[in-house]
Amino acid sequence: MCLAIPGKLMAITGQLDETFRVGKVSFGGILKEVNLSMVPQAQVGDYVLVHVGVAIGTIDEEEAHKTFEYIRKIGELDELGPDKPAAL
Repeated sequence: MCLAIPGKLMAITGQLDETFRVGKVSFGGILKEVNLSMVPQAQVGDYVLVHVGVAIGTIDEEEAHKTFEYIRKIGELDELGPDKPAAL
């Protein structure tokens, strides 16, 4: 099953042109570098859905929190270890 994880865009860290950008996305406090090419409208503070390192869409904050909580409940965050985040 393919799964996109919601995260909060914290910073734009690189921009080659109007299309190719990368940024730091927070998944409950864990920061990952994410390709933002598919979401050119995304700005710092927005929530994005990330699949295999690529933001594939934007999502509102309430929906992001609900989705993150569902993922946590089904145990998909267990691999993050004992200090895993409880929420976005």
